[in-house]
Amino acid sequence: MNFAFSEEQEELRKSARRFCEEQFSSQVVRRIMETNTGLDEELWRRMAQELGWQGMIIPEQYGGYGFGQIELIVLMEEMGRAVLAAPFFSTVCLAANALLVAGTEEQKQALLPGIADGSRIATLALTEESGRWDAGGIQATYTSSGGDFVVNGKKTYVLDGHTADTIVVAARKEGTSGEEGISLFVIDANSEGITRRPLATMDQTRKMAEVSFDAVKVPASGLMGEEGEGWTALSKVLDLAAVALAAEQVGGAQKCLEMSTEYAKVRVQFGRPIGSFQAIKHKCADMLVAVESAKSAAYYAGWAASEDNEELPVVAPLAKAYCSEAYFHCAAENIQIHGGIGFTWEHDAHLYFKRAKSSELLLGDPAYHRELLAQRLGL
Repeated sequence: MNFAFSEEQEELRKSARRFCEEQFSSQVVRRIMETNTGLDEELWRRMAQELGWQGMIIPEQYGGYGFGQIELIVLMEEMGRAVLAAPFFSTVCLAANALLVAGTEEQKQALLPGIADGSRIATLALTEESGRWDAGGIQATYTSSGGDFVVNGKKTYVLDGHTADTIVVAARKEGTSGEEGISLFVIDANSEGITRRPLATMDQTRKMAEVSFDAVKVPASGLMGEEGEGWTALSKVLDLAAVALAAEQVGGAQKCLEMSTEYAKVRVQFGRPIGSFQAIKHKCADMLVAVESAKSAAYYAGWAASEDNEELPVVAPLAKAYCSEAYFHCAAENIQIHGGIGFTWEHDAHLYFKRAKSSELLLGDPAYHRELLAQRLGL
């Protein structure tokens, strides 16, 4: 097992950081987050066609570049540093992974090339008003109708749900409960019966929406995998997404640490840089420990994901729980070390704090993932 990134992966990191620093500066992120779409179409196109990011994990036969989950976590870490404002996580980490894990050959051929070239935005609609990320939270229903299906229900907190072209929807057969009877459907977002409404959220860099399905007709070709067996595939997709999100959280936490230490060196109080005071030293030291530990967890989970290792169901919730708390701790301490200026709208500290909090809850909070870990370990 090699715990070091390859030379090519380090070059990917360098190019990703350079692009994010040049094209997704805080001024650009602030401009994008003020829009309803949360998308700069020109930057999105460049990400796909010049850098190949959207096609990174998509196999070559579907228009992608055939890289793995390790390359994806390198990208996600750099995106986290920049608080990147784009529908990348929803399109690649959720929808594309869902298609790769559960999609039919026809669905992959039809949809993945558009994701890879940046012409298609996609997302996964799972959570509902309960805010739960487990199988029991899925209450949207479907019925069979002449070989096709009819989907009813309301999904909330759908990432980029109001701008997506394609939505992967989790619904259960009427009369079932728990993990039984859940199926995945790939649906055109403009289908008759779909209503989409953007939601006001704390983290404006990551847009969410409410999506309602009122007797939406889905052809038989829209069913992903075996009917009623969707939770097994969905559980794996969520594990892969948790690993990617953990890597993004690592990038954000690292940036918060750098912001804090740089400010502690130049801010002078009582004739001395504040970094010379023991209290500030302790804060920065604790942040460093949290960041390095989070890296270890995220990188190991990334390895497990890339190898499709049997440890993935264990290390994915572990990484998500730890990285969530590490990022939020570092984002909060970053504000404290900056003092009064750290609380202002003009300073970037609040962008990281809000992303840290929203990411902590996305895919389930740390308590949920620790419980999930305990269940999978049989504790």
